[in-house]
Amino acid sequence: MKAPIRRSAVLASAAALVISMVGAVGGTASALPAGDEDGELKFGYVLPETGQLAFLGPPQIESVKFAIKQINDAGGVLGRPVPAVVGSDEAGQEAVAAQSADRVLAAGVDAVIGAAASGMSLAFIDRVTGAGVVQCSASNTAPTFTDYEDDGYYFRTAPSDALQGPVLADAVREDGHKRVALIARADDYGRGLLRSTEESLRDGGATVALAETYDPRATNFDQIVQQVRNSDPDAVVLIAFEEGARILQGLIEAGLGPDRVGVYGADGLRSEDLPSLVSRGNPERLAGMKGTAPASAANERYVNDLKKFAPDLKELQYAPQAFDCVTTVALAAEKAGSDNPEVFVKEMNGITKDGEKCTSFADCKRLLAAGRDIDYDGVSGPLDFTDAGEPGRATIEVYGYDDQAKLRTLRTEVSTQE
Repeated sequence: MKAPIRRSAVLASAAALVISMVGAVGGTASALPAGDEDGELKFGYVLPETGQLAFLGPPQIESVKFAIKQINDAGGVLGRPVPAVVGSDEAGQEAVAAQSADRVLAAGVDAVIGAAASGMSLAFIDRVTGAGVVQCSASNTAPTFTDYEDDGYYFRTAPSDALQGPVLADAVREDGHKRVALIARADDYGRGLLRSTEESLRDGGATVALAETYDPRATNFDQIVQQVRNSDPDAVVLIAFEEGARILQGLIEAGLGPDRVGVYGADGLRSEDLPSLVSRGNPERLAGMKGTAPASAANERYVNDLKKFAPDLKELQYAPQAFDCVTTVALAAEKAGSDNPEVFVKEMNGITKDGEKCTSFADCKRLLAAGRDIDYDGVSGPLDFTDAGEPGRATIEVYGYDDQAKLRTLRTEVSTQE
């Protein structure tokens, strides 16, 4: 059982960190108390601005800002505009992510959006939820969070990998593969998705020739590539982040490229740039690779409006889920009539189900003002939060790289928790 942590103690520690860091460079800092009833709903984020998942930062950050604009255009929360979001970099390093969370908490926020990576969230979830501040991640998919002791303050709009794994396994089996090697990062994300995919493959009658994890910080991946080769698979599933490009290079050199065997990835590898990272001079070497990921936005109006708001955005992965994190928090505060997270956290699950459907902050706010119960269906799709504060079902995309190694959506499937 996690010991309760007093909000005042956590925030005092965070404030001290910020003051000491700013003071070290000759400046001053003022730390604001978080979670009090001050009439303003304040958001912060800890998302990747640098590091191996930096490509996931801009879509989420811009979508957070866009959600706040939409909220303010509809009159704000509790009659007051939502202030500009306070942000800090998760950077792909646990220590940096934890320090970033402390800085954001010291700014007096009521909700933290992030982190992008499951491992980075695990580095600071106790700081945030222990302080009585709501945390909502748009892209944490590790099954770890479903049963995590967060005192009810952690939420995610991304589906658990318990929902993605079966779709990934189906994609492999439907292509006729029967002997599969699975390799994954040795972290909560990698192990969780590996386990879910492995179980579904076995249940479907496939032979799992290898199920192994690797150290993502390794400088050389020859050993794991050799293990895959020795297992003599007809398909390889790679659950990776940026380091996956080097592993794919090794697999291709070992005669295990998409032209020889089935090669599959997951959301951590879904990127338009992956083929050029694997083979800069010949990106077509990755043609035929497939994978799965929580579906990107199919909401045409949202996509068009976001691109007008942030015209330089190239990638939208997890952008709609970030928008839904912000909107859900704002609607919970409206429903509770309070910007104190200790009060509005109790409304987070309920506003996503069992009420009158609405699809925007403005429409949902009008229903709440009329005394109606609402069911917010987000731009990422219906949320229908379970008691654990996560989607009970999810739309999963099956993606692939065509003959020119261009990223394409092949189809989408709905996956539901049993």
